[in-house]
Amino acid sequence: MNKNLKQQTRRQLFGQCGIGLGKVALASMFASEFGAGSAQAAPMQARGFHYPPRAKRVIYLFMAGAPSQLDLFDYKPKLVELEGQSIPPSVIAGQRYAFIQPDAAVLSPRFKFAKHGQSGAELSEMLPHLSEVVDDVSFIKSVHTDQFNHSPAQIFVNTGSPIPGRPSMGSWLSYGIGSDTNDLPGFVVLKSGGNLSGGASMWNAGFLPGEHQGVPLRGSGDPILHVANPEGIDRKTQRETIDLISKLNQRRFEQTGVDEINTRIESYEMAYRMQARAPELMDFSGEDQATLEMYGVKPDDAGSFAKSCLLARRLAERGVRFIQLYHSGWDHHSNVEGGVRRQCKETDQGCAALIKDLKRRGMLEDTLVVWGGEFGRTPMVESSGALGRKMGRDHHPQAFTMWMAGGGVKAGQTIGATDELGFHPVQDAVHVHDIQATILNQLGIDHERLTFTFAGRPYRLTDVHGHVIGKLVG
Repeated sequence: MNKNLKQQTRRQLFGQCGIGLGKVALASMFASEFGAGSAQAAPMQARGFHYPPRAKRVIYLFMAGAPSQLDLFDYKPKLVELEGQSIPPSVIAGQRYAFIQPDAAVLSPRFKFAKHGQSGAELSEMLPHLSEVVDDVSFIKSVHTDQFNHSPAQIFVNTGSPIPGRPSMGSWLSYGIGSDTNDLPGFVVLKSGGNLSGGASMWNAGFLPGEHQGVPLRGSGDPILHVANPEGIDRKTQRETIDLISKLNQRRFEQTGVDEINTRIESYEMAYRMQARAPELMDFSGEDQATLEMYGVKPDDAGSFAKSCLLARRLAERGVRFIQLYHSGWDHHSNVEGGVRRQCKETDQGCAALIKDLKRRGMLEDTLVVWGGEFGRTPMVESSGALGRKMGRDHHPQAFTMWMAGGGVKAGQTIGATDELGFHPVQDAVHVHDIQATILNQLGIDHERLTFTFAGRPYRLTDVHGHVIGKLVG
């Protein structure tokens, strides 16, 4: 470093390089305009598309716990032939597993498979409803991830990082292109099936402005607690109260410049608008009986996956940009056959009904439906007397299956393939970051250009990775 510069005070430096700092400030303004955001960006304001979008919205069906691709989508006759034998050392060299040894015995598929539709997609007998719509679906059999434990893997799929604190995919979309609705959140979360390893980190806004985080809706009663006015408070009184609070918050913002105060103001306004919209959203009385039966929704349903699927369609109709359904219960370390059977009974009908319903309403073409978990399951068996486990499958990050439908993707195809044991991708390997890049692409976003500068560094959903899956969207 120059000796004279080293001896300068910080005040002297700023005094002598004002023009340079002005250039930095100007560059920052331009960066904000073209995607490198700042915390002072206007709440919920659409920042524009990088190119014409093929989809207006996303419904992401996240199967938490990791479904067994070998028992649902990726049939491997070789596993039947080798059942009970150890996988060759050359295949498993250098692999890590959560609960089993690499030389555990092979476990064959637990169910029969058959080909369906004009596309000839091969599915397990546990997916009778999905088999009816395979020509509207594209299956990706070669997905892989960097994580092999549930919590970091779930967070990784949803945020692009295994470490909590990064913005979720729905938050990036809300920040990047805004919302199509003023009286519902742009990013809504629906949960069923139990607890989630990744928790709220999966729909958090991270370092993006707080108004972009996902809003969980309950499956019964008021969608959000306390959304209804207490007894004795009418609409006029509430409006006047919110206006007063807003003025106080605005005055505080002018004094401090803390951007989260704007988030608070917007939250009050959104809650007020939702009070009129939310009851209508949750009222299924306008749905005909045939639709309820197609989804498998029963009158006493409270928080079922089927109800979440129907609610997702209703949210999509009302302009919600990103709708995330989390259904847990797919972690089958023991009795994978019984576990898969049970989960398919809960989810298969709703998934297929969602595709049928969107299609008949003319919405599938601009609604991207995504299905998948955080990783796959091993071709080897998991058994442990100490843990009370037998005939299960361990975590398998090397290869698993996802599918997409609608939203401009090329339907009726199978992309990628794994080896004869279902262990590694051998054709068209697809990383989790590629999935994220492709989802953004369908909504008109270049994943390399949607950035936000935090702590002096520009961040993006796909970090420095990711490629759009050409065969899926080309």
